[in-house]
Amino acid sequence: MTRFLPDEPFPAYAYTPGRDPHPVRDRRGHSYGVQSPATPAPDPRRWRDSHDYLRGIDLFNAGYYWEAHESWEGLWNASAQAGSTAMLLQALIALAAAGLKLRAGNDIGTAAHARRADGLLEKVVGEAGPRFMGLDISSLQQEARAIPERAAAPGLAVLGFMLRPE
Repeated sequence: MTRFLPDEPFPAYAYTPGRDPHPVRDRRGHSYGVQSPATPAPDPRRWRDSHDYLRGIDLFNAGYYWEAHESWEGLWNASAQAGSTAMLLQALIALAAAGLKLRAGNDIGTAAHARRADGLLEKVVGEAGPRFMGLDISSLQQEARAIPERAAAPGLAVLGFMLRPE
């Protein structure tokens, strides 16, 4: 797996609700007491300069879905939750939520988040085109559409695809 930020270690565990200590609320959590600095909204033309965007991709690709969601949520808030960048971030957050629900064995939640991601990605394609912030949005949309089918596979704990911005 190619990483964008190879010098940054992954958390001690990939959080799954009901199984692991909550990362920030539980004293045993891997990020308990860690304050995340405010982050600026990413410039879609300079996505390689956005630490939190790249960190989220690395986390997602390694199956740290809750942690990826957290990384992208700060960027989504910084983007004023509007425009193509915000929609892409929201779609990535929904994909991470689908992965988290998949790991928890919640097929209905997995499918709902995948459908939400698909709809947001459709809007991104309409506004920004099929390639945005390094990602092939059309291919990502196909992956989102395949998630509910994958969720039916017993014992599956990861979504089965990686984000590969270029």
